[in-house]
Amino acid sequence: MRKMGIDYGSKRVGIALTDEGGVMAFPHGVLPNDTHLQKTIENLISEKEVAEIVIGHSLDREGNPNAIHTAVEGLMMDLTLSVGIPIHLQPEQYTTQEAVRLQGRNDQVDASAAAIILNSYLTQQSL
Repeated sequence: MRKMGIDYGSKRVGIALTDEGGVMAFPHGVLPNDTHLQKTIENLISEKEVAEIVIGHSLDREGNPNAIHTAVEGLMMDLTLSVGIPIHLQPEQYTTQEAVRLQGRNDQVDASAAAIILNSYLTQQSL
């Protein structure tokens, strides 16, 4: 059962996918956060036969929802209505910084952050 990870940002959205068995997450790509974002994600879900989505839960340093969180909630609602598969939130604080530390800053860092979020969720589920 393939899963998708999403690192949602105001300008770019990182996408990660697991292998078909849903065991390991890999960076897939970075999408512009524009008017086509939802449709692009929906097409990818269909094409890759994604059965579950994990989105980074964006909170401030005190653990309160921040501005991105509101946009994430909107995307979750829209995707729930359009594709009807389970969507989970996973803490995502400092995942972009971790991705930069691991690979350096490049145009795929958001996809790597999405893979970190997704791998974190997979690890948590296996405990």
